[in-house]
Amino acid sequence: MSLRLGGAVALAAAYVAFTAVPALAGPTLDAVKSKGQLTCGVNTGLPGFSSPDSQGKWTGLDVDICKAVAAVILNDTTKIRYTPLSAQQRLTALQSGEIDLLVRNTTWSLTRDAQGLDFAPPVYYDGQGLMVAKSLGVTSAKQLDGATVCVQPGTTTELNLADWFRAHNLSFKPVVIEALDEVNAAFFAGRCDVLTTDISGLAGVRASVATKPDDFIILPEVMSKEPLAPVVRHGDNQWRDIVSWTIYALIEAEEKGITQANIDAKLKDPDPSVQRLLGVQGDLGTGLGVDKAWAYRAIKAVGNYGEIFERNIGKKTPLKLDRGLNALWTNGGLMYAPPIR
Repeated sequence: MSLRLGGAVALAAAYVAFTAVPALAGPTLDAVKSKGQLTCGVNTGLPGFSSPDSQGKWTGLDVDICKAVAAVILNDTTKIRYTPLSAQQRLTALQSGEIDLLVRNTTWSLTRDAQGLDFAPPVYYDGQGLMVAKSLGVTSAKQLDGATVCVQPGTTTELNLADWFRAHNLSFKPVVIEALDEVNAAFFAGRCDVLTTDISGLAGVRASVATKPDDFIILPEVMSKEPLAPVVRHGDNQWRDIVSWTIYALIEAEEKGITQANIDAKLKDPDPSVQRLLGVQGDLGTGLGVDKAWAYRAIKAVGNYGEIFERNIGKKTPLKLDRGLNALWTNGGLMYAPPIR
């Protein structure tokens, strides 16, 4: 190959590598556009993540992720049908096509990933915990030998519980109840000594269900890793990309100081990375199958990731959760967006 020809080939390769290629239309995107509505599977009622008020208005961190995706695709956060699903129903509902997107405090695991599901980036890094009444007189999970434990079936929670007790040579008696409100009611009625689920869920239940929240403690042991992430059907790469990059855009917005309130002013920010994110420079939406203002709409609709966190589960909410692992990578957390360019 001549030097001239080699240079031409290299130039062509570079052009292809750095030029956005229009995405092939995917079945889920087409379906959402056709019906003019996003069907989002959510929890039946988990304070801080997804729960309806007395008027049927849904709020929470997971709900805001649904809204961000709807803003990207439909430019309207009201065009969402929230489908409340139990732990046992959720994955079947997604695989059957009943819902377009599952954002329901679902743990990303190898088994689930291999079952015809694809996961977007985690929106909350959690861990499984145990809650007891202070009157039980225990301060560590290692004191729970022989305890009765309320747990939902069909969850990683149920599996982790058995693993942890077995690993520590402890016994327990499971009280298995499918409905979330019923398992919570059973615990507060004294049918079991312990309630177990993700620590964020325990904080939400204690704040919203317990008559006297201060009478209950979450024990210090963290029993597992629980990266909670939105889920899509396997094989629809375009839809997974849209959901994933919507989440990354919310994280990047926090890192760049872009908020729901200042985003219009940020359109004049000279920072090239801000201009690319907001669609002022270039057109990164083409590769996803959306327009160049996709990230602008998501951030304008729900704010950046930090705003979503603080509004729904942060220190000024009943859950009073620290950022912890969910802080930006620049602050010692795990929230990190790949380059948006």
